[in-house]
Amino acid sequence: MIEQDSIEALKNRLDIVDVVSGYIELKKSGAGFKANCPFHGEKTPSFNVSPQKQIYKCFGCGVGGDAIKFVMEYEKLSYPEAIEKLARQYNINLTYTKEKKEFSKEKKIFEDLNLFFRKNLDSNQTAKQYLKERGVFESSIEKFEIGYAPHSAKTLDFMRMQNVKFSEAKDFGLVAVDEKGRAYARFIQRITFPIFTPNGILVGFGGRTISSHPAKYINSPQSKIFDKSHLLYGYHKAKATILQKGEIIVTEGYLDVIMLHQAGFTNTVATLGTALTDYHVPIIARGDPEVILAYDGDKAGKSAAFKAASMLSKKGLSGGVVLFEEGMDPADMVLAKKTDELNALFKKPKPLIEFCIEEIVNSFDISNPLQKEKAFEEAIKYLKTLTPILQEEYRGFVAALLRIDEKLISAKHERFLQSQLQNTGGRKKEDMAELSMIKTAINNPSVLDRIFDIVGMEVFRVHSHEFSLVAQERFDHPDLLGIAIRDEIKELDEEELKKQLRLFLIKHYSESLRQVSKNRAISAEKKNFLLRKIKENLQKLKKGELVQYESFGTI
Repeated sequence: MIEQDSIEALKNRLDIVDVVSGYIELKKSGAGFKANCPFHGEKTPSFNVSPQKQIYKCFGCGVGGDAIKFVMEYEKLSYPEAIEKLARQYNINLTYTKEKKEFSKEKKIFEDLNLFFRKNLDSNQTAKQYLKERGVFESSIEKFEIGYAPHSAKTLDFMRMQNVKFSEAKDFGLVAVDEKGRAYARFIQRITFPIFTPNGILVGFGGRTISSHPAKYINSPQSKIFDKSHLLYGYHKAKATILQKGEIIVTEGYLDVIMLHQAGFTNTVATLGTALTDYHVPIIARGDPEVILAYDGDKAGKSAAFKAASMLSKKGLSGGVVLFEEGMDPADMVLAKKTDELNALFKKPKPLIEFCIEEIVNSFDISNPLQKEKAFEEAIKYLKTLTPILQEEYRGFVAALLRIDEKLISAKHERFLQSQLQNTGGRKKEDMAELSMIKTAINNPSVLDRIFDIVGMEVFRVHSHEFSLVAQERFDHPDLLGIAIRDEIKELDEEELKKQLRLFLIKHYSESLRQVSKNRAISAEKKNFLLRKIKENLQKLKKGELVQYESFGTI
């Protein structure tokens, strides 16, 4: 882990304007800077950078944070990765705490076992012949550290000689126990493919049988260090090319990755026998590349491609889909020396959104009016997941495929927007008095106690959510950053704060007076008492006094 003192030294050297302007063009605007937001499409700049507060905030999509957060979001990096990148850029030497003993032990176990598997491959002609027949070069075996897992007993003996405790090997998914209580190695008579995190840490294995085992491929089981829904095979080898080229190819198998790298497509990765998940997206989106989904053209492949393309397009990623027909996958095409054909396919993939719409429409018989209606509903449902601009762009495409008038889609879309507006109660209102008090508390947290001494949370009728964030001291929350960066929201001095608190209370008690007067559920005696109490408070407030806040239920 990076020591906190190093992080603080880096933060002290960073300038938000300098960092952000290294990625996007900033223009001076008042005391700060503005730009078109790099995180969502827009024509009117709503992305603000404040050199005084050293933060950024987009009032279009809501993102915000400091310089480190910007680099994390823009390049899709983890917090430590962003710190390390900025430290290199600003020539800051970082210091690290020592690795935990558990991690050191875990790392050694995996690296030793991987070396054991690699040495076993050298002495197993059957495994080497299989790889040769699949077209895998010796250089690729070395690059991807491909190995071979022998009989269970041999692997167990190796781990014993390495003093690996059975409990540890079991926790890491390397061994298991059968129904008779006998231990066995997870990987038996299989070609092994070590699986690394994006940072190059070995955390598991994939295995391809070369025996008669019914499970052709297996992965390490779910454990405290291995989760296949969070990992992409080959990413640690591909990430440099992905960032340089601005493109990532996502395939379905280990050999697809290895063979495509061998053919020069070194920006290729694969999911680990699972569908693309939301957890994969942050890895895929690093550096904002074009995403090419390279899937089999059979029914299962098309279904997986549609789910993946839908998810990526909904999240604003761009790219396309390439389906491999006639039973050939990317690895087969490389073996058949069809590299030029692959290159042509990857240069002209079917755009993600077009692919999704076509798959939706093609799943119905639109010659049947009822089926056509269902296709129409499903296509509109998908369009609604996209940004307003993309919805506008693709209405005509949907209409053309369904052979209907585009006005039908426009009318449906307008009804949807109206329903959304009704559901949210229209545009969110703003109360500048509440916002000023919140901004004052953000910039001067010491005033919070004074505010709470006078008023309660209920007083903030419009911005109660933002005030609750202040009360929790979550000052780095995007909603509070947005308030802090807005010049039109005034920060109050001591006298103005007292005046504003008094006006809040006058408003509160005036509303309480109205409610109590109209309330028929309380007795006349209690009503007279409440009205007298409220009026007394109002008289004091109007004379300039500050009185203690009392809610309607406690007066």
